[in-house]
Amino acid sequence: MKITTGFLLLFFNVQLLVAQSTISDSEDMRFNAQVKKDTVLLRRILSDDLVYIHSNALVETKSDFLHSISTGNITYNSMQPEPGRAIRNYGKTGISNGIVQVKGLIQGKPFEVRLRYTAVYVKQKKTWRLVSWQSTKIP
Repeated sequence: MKITTGFLLLFFNVQLLVAQSTISDSEDMRFNAQVKKDTVLLRRILSDDLVYIHSNALVETKSDFLHSISTGNITYNSMQPEPGRAIRNYGKTGISNGIVQVKGLIQGKPFEVRLRYTAVYVKQKKTWRLVSWQSTKIP
């Protein structure tokens, strides 16, 4: 059983690196991981010095953000990016601008927002990691 689990983890890690060849791939994986509450994957694709600024002006570190998700303080039921995301790549740094529809719960209360966002990624050890996120509610 341990060999199978170890093999699956190794296979998953290789697949993660292959699937994450672009900033867009990393962003899509992150949105999906947030919905699935996959804090193991989020730990890998969020930079240790993450600054996550929510649309309500709450600022979280990587640790804060992971804690919010793992405890259910915030639950993402869906995160659907709209077509037209713009990505600019500057070597090992990239910026993504887009719009995402988000549905979920904050402290048990439902929310549904359409957000315009800026996300900054840095390529570290062949993986595009989120270092900064800031979003604004679209009325």
